[in-house]
Amino acid sequence: MSRPFRFGVTMMTPTGGEEWRKKCRRAEDLGYDVILVPDHLGLPAPFPAVVAAAEATERPRVGTFVLNAGFWNPTLLAREVATTDALTGGRLELGLGTGYVQAEHDAAGLPFGTPGERVTHLRRTVEELDRILTDPGLRPPSPQRPRPPYLIGGHGDRMLRLTAAHADIAAFHGTRTDPADPSGKLIVLPAAQVAERVAAYRRFAAERRSTAAPAELNLLLQMVVPTDDRRAAARAALDKIPYLTEDEILDLPILLIGTVAQQAEQLRAQRERYGFSYISVLEPAMEALAPVIEELSGD
Repeated sequence: MSRPFRFGVTMMTPTGGEEWRKKCRRAEDLGYDVILVPDHLGLPAPFPAVVAAAEATERPRVGTFVLNAGFWNPTLLAREVATTDALTGGRLELGLGTGYVQAEHDAAGLPFGTPGERVTHLRRTVEELDRILTDPGLRPPSPQRPRPPYLIGGHGDRMLRLTAAHADIAAFHGTRTDPADPSGKLIVLPAAQVAERVAAYRRFAAERRSTAAPAELNLLLQMVVPTDDRRAAARAALDKIPYLTEDEILDLPILLIGTVAQQAEQLRAQRERYGFSYISVLEPAMEALAPVIEELSGD
């Protein structure tokens, strides 16, 4: 049986307090289930922003999408997580990643490391968080037991194994980074490669303890394009993704193109094909996805 849909929005625009609260309330009114914040230099600090989002709203959960593990000492991070979970009334979902923008590490004076070193650091971070957050003597105690849920996303086999072993939510971006570009430029993956990565994750997840509940699968939509002409929209995207064909663009899970009914059907089909039931977007697409959320209400 398919999981019901959930929808999240990642807030990207730095604002003052009242404007921030207004945006978060708007996301709640539009039907979003989770309000998320990223972890990039030049954007709001994640934990204060998450607390403010929770204070401004009643229903949505709140989370990080995703923390850059290279910015954080695991012990100090555990204190932030426990305190934030307490201040938000147990509404926190903790998104974790390796970090992929070398320029940000350089600006912060922090080592970037090789891909393997970043995955190793993330693994150690997750293991240390598990140890601290599940300690009965933790102060302040985290309201969620045994700890807040983890969302972990990645592309390579080591990251997928880590996700399968620890994540409550497995996140897929449908992209990979260009290792030659320190700015973190992303390369879009064709649908067949996304399917292969999901299949690899499922193989690794089959090795989890039999008592572990299956993880929820998340997909980050890169674009939401309301239109009556899907092919025209796909042709327009060729300038940004010239290494894919028009048909391949139409098949991309990360591009939601069409009328509200077509977009809703695309998400239903992708839930069936890949298992994606938790759908997230970036702030610029927040309003565009809202009619689709309404269409899929209760689905």
